[in-house]
Amino acid sequence: MPRVIHFEINADDPERAVAFYRDVFGWAINTWGGPVEYWLADTGPADQPGINGAITRRYASHVSTVNTVEVANLDESVEKVRASGGKIVQPRSAVPGVGYMAYCVDTEGNMFGLMQTDPTAH
Repeated sequence: MPRVIHFEINADDPERAVAFYRDVFGWAINTWGGPVEYWLADTGPADQPGINGAITRRYASHVSTVNTVEVANLDESVEKVRASGGKIVQPRSAVPGVGYMAYCVDTEGNMFGLMQTDPTAH
């Protein structure tokens, strides 16, 4: 069954948000080092319930927190989103060494991500 595996907190000032979440929750947050402003947030030990996520620069005023759901087949899931009345706002793209991702909007206007894990993605 697909599960939420990642969250993204969008921020107008990502470095300010990084400082906030470090100070408030003690999260370990480090830059991803890729071509976009993206800080990975480790929210706790792997043997405890919860998920890790990231802080990224807000690219549109309507975007807030985005949850990413891991799916077995990205293309099939994208078609299910469309068939159920959702929209694709960023089509399939590679996250090198991680997998393939798409961003969607549900019938209520909430954005979410879909991720198909594939370490060979480039």
